Amino acid sequence: MKCRPYHHGDLRATLLTLAENTLRDRGPGELSLRELAREAGVSPAAPSRHFRTKQALLDALAVAGFERLTAAMTATLASTGSSFAEQLDALTRTYVGFALKNAALLELMFARKHDPDAPAELVEAPHRLMDVATQVIKDGQIRGEVRPGPVDVLAVPLIAALQGLTTLALNGGFSPAQIDQSLDETISFTLRGFKP
Repeated sequence: MKCRPYHHGDLRATLLTLAENTLRDRGPGELSLRELAREAGVSPAAPSRHFRTKQALLDALAVAGFERLTAAMTATLASTGSSFAEQLDALTRTYVGFALKNAALLELMFARKHDPDAPAELVEAPHRLMDVATQVIKDGQIRGEVRPGPVDVLAVPLIAALQGLTTLALNGGFSPAQIDQSLDETISFTLRGFKP
């Protein structure tokens, strides 16, 4: 029997990629560190150098998802116009686009963030994502495009709209055209709510 190598170029990244594929295709219940080791071509013990348990792997995958979404939203905002309407449009479309392409990952990202035993990195990751959205609101207030008020309170309807639209898009059986139309309506409705 041929012994599989223990060392790997970037085993952590490979395991996260393989885990995300399994999550998307078969769900979190089908994830197994032993199976991921086999797919990566390493010994069954090799993943434990990076992830002691399956839950540690899932937590790391959730953090990586938050990092990707935060980076995508930041990049989109940097490449769009500076008005609040343009920024809100870009923010909303990026979030919903990510959600539609990564539904299982998004569910995992938000599933454990409030658990008492969730790692600090996972607890902090949604806050960094939220900071991107609240900065758009703050900038809109500075320019006089958004009504005054506590930013964390003003952000609640935006978050509710994004989560609600995402849930409807994922579970409602909408066509791509209906999703686009719903996005347009949600953005317009949210803009009216933020007006001074």
